[in-house]
Amino acid sequence: MLSVIRGIIHSKVGIVIAFALLAMLVLSFASGDINNLVNSGGDAKSDTVATVGKEKVTVPALTQELQAQVQNYAQQQPGLDMIKFVSGGGFEPTLDRSITELALQQFGEKQGLVVSKKLIDGQIASIPALQGPDGKFSQAAYESLLSQQGLTDREVRLGLMRQLIGRQLVLPILPAAQVSQGLALPYASLLLEKRQGELAFIPTRAMGEGAPATDAEVKAWYKRNLARYMIPERRVIRYAMVTADQIKAQTVPTEAELAAAYKAQARTYAATEKRDLLQVIVVDQAAANALLAKVKSGTALDVAARAAGLEPTMLSALDKIGYAAQSSPAAADAVFGAAKGALVGPVRSTIGFAIVRVDKVEQSAGKTFEQAKPELVAAATKTKTLEVLGRIHDAMDDNIGNNRATFDDVIAQQKLSATATPPLLSDGRDPNDPSKKAAADFMPIVAAAFAAAPNDPPQMVQVDPTGGFAVVALGQVVPAAAPPVAQIRAAVARDFQLDRARRAARTVANDVVAKVGKGQPLASLIAASGVKAPPVEPLASSRAQMAANPRGAPPPLVLMFSMTENSAKLLEAPNNEGWFIVKLNKIDRGNAAGNAAVIRATQDDLGKLAGREYAEQFTNAVKSIVGVKKNAARINALKAQLLGQAAAN
Repeated sequence: MLSVIRGIIHSKVGIVIAFALLAMLVLSFASGDINNLVNSGGDAKSDTVATVGKEKVTVPALTQELQAQVQNYAQQQPGLDMIKFVSGGGFEPTLDRSITELALQQFGEKQGLVVSKKLIDGQIASIPALQGPDGKFSQAAYESLLSQQGLTDREVRLGLMRQLIGRQLVLPILPAAQVSQGLALPYASLLLEKRQGELAFIPTRAMGEGAPATDAEVKAWYKRNLARYMIPERRVIRYAMVTADQIKAQTVPTEAELAAAYKAQARTYAATEKRDLLQVIVVDQAAANALLAKVKSGTALDVAARAAGLEPTMLSALDKIGYAAQSSPAAADAVFGAAKGALVGPVRSTIGFAIVRVDKVEQSAGKTFEQAKPELVAAATKTKTLEVLGRIHDAMDDNIGNNRATFDDVIAQQKLSATATPPLLSDGRDPNDPSKKAAADFMPIVAAAFAAAPNDPPQMVQVDPTGGFAVVALGQVVPAAAPPVAQIRAAVARDFQLDRARRAARTVANDVVAKVGKGQPLASLIAASGVKAPPVEPLASSRAQMAANPRGAPPPLVLMFSMTENSAKLLEAPNNEGWFIVKLNKIDRGNAAGNAAVIRATQDDLGKLAGREYAEQFTNAVKSIVGVKKNAARINALKAQLLGQAAAN
């Protein structure tokens, strides 16, 4: 793919076009992107950030979406938090995606597009994370995941419906664009272009730490860089657990209950005989007698049946009751009264006359009550546990809904033990104790607390598949804020000294770049700088090689391909590590004329890009038809709050 195309696709616009608009439910649930499907509307005008047709994008829904995005990307970029995500440009694409999904849904519905329940069922069932040990969809895993993510089945289905309608509208547009050879040729030639240059590096650490930072320098640095020390909003979570261990005494099955369960499953525990049978069904008895005579004369049953235009059927591991259900009691008596290898028939079945060969007989001993007791106890205990927990859950839910019971009321009535956390971040961490990480089974409680508003009633959150749940209420909300400079002086001083060294390294690098521009050799300038720097390295590549790198081309190479011949430029290294100096010595122009393979590949890449451009224009037109109104004041206020600036205003 062309480096130009790569750049566009990896830009914010490209991400929105290529992924946000067309995102389907892939669900690694790996951290959970099922949240990304949900964008429920709200009624409070003050909480509306955008109105899309008849629907709304609300502050709680957008905040939940942003939190989900941060959690997902933090797996790839450790240390990423809400402030970094929003300041890095993640807010606008997330909002635009929510708006686009709502607009496409409403437009599609007006055009008569529908999504069947069966299709949504299939999408959910196809998610690998929801498959049980047998490879089939697990309802228990689905419900557990919903609980962990703080979602309902309705919300997931609504989100999937929106995604599927959006896909029906947009996907047909993507392959529609075609590009001529003449247009593709100059871009294809760019792929064959080669460049040679040199790379030098001035490390920040080579500058030394310098003098200790003074109080004035620390305070000035802290004030200028307040955002980098912001701690996102934290919340104190009040909760109480209701688990299976707490109700063990109520879930022990009685002997009578076990005996009743054994009786109800008598067939499961009875001794059984199962047989493998080869069966041929013949419509009339005369034809069946003729077929039987041929088999008795030495022809195998399946061969004789096919010769007569009939298809034999293999029946595996059938017991007598199962066989009788698909044939007749008389046929079952005859077949299960015969020895292994015997030929039975013709016997009347429900649709004709059956000739059956007994291929295998397998005896299975049953289980006495005492032998079956351990599994009966386990099953009965599980059932009673779910029933008791369900009754407690429903009673508490009714009390909260009907009587407006508070968290303290519920805890007192049920005699539960309440716990309050320290102020936690939305990912469950305590910034004052970064060594500790919230357990995975505690995260549903955190998600519920961060989805709640002050003065909301307590919530019940499932925490384990046995039916255990937690009663959760929001305690204190600690707004995003930076700690006092005195509290983090050592870290601020270290950052100041690192930045001072970084700026000193940049001064040296700028001096080298200026002298390179006057024709002096790069290597000799690095040696004369007095800085302990690594040796100058050669740079050489083609655009095609850069584009073929699955991890993306290194930034110095990308910079080299944007420079003029015999020039030098400066490039900052990540994490304040120093400065690259890139010098371009030679350009070998490419010419793809006659190279059909490269031209065809370029046409394909440009066609995809044009298709995405068409998709973007289409979605813009849809939003215009549906009608989109953004609440700029509310958007700015939310961004300020997420960046930790609201408290300072």
